[in-house]
Amino acid sequence: MKASVSNYRQAPRKVRLIANLVRGKRVSDALEILKHTPKRAAEPFAKLIKSAVANAKEEGVSEGSLKVGKVQVDKGFTFKRYRARARGRAARINKHTSHIKVELEGK
Repeated sequence: MKASVSNYRQAPRKVRLIANLVRGKRVSDALEILKHTPKRAAEPFAKLIKSAVANAKEEGVSEGSLKVGKVQVDKGFTFKRYRARARGRAARINKHTSHIKVELEGK
């Protein structure tokens, strides 16, 4: 019962804050926490958990017995952009991405 998203366009450091909130919680509790969390990554994270629940239902596992087990947020590739600076110079701007993996456990 796994689900993952690749190249989510937010820095892993920010996404890990959300991952730490839901790790080890029951699925219903995790979705409720994410519903009231004012972080940008909360909505895609909830969508990812719902996808993992749908995968579990395909395998015949009931939703009530599931909890969020392993949550892994890894660094994805980095977009490299440049911004003009003083005296004709350029400064590099790194736009980070994340790979998120969620694994549900049955009780």
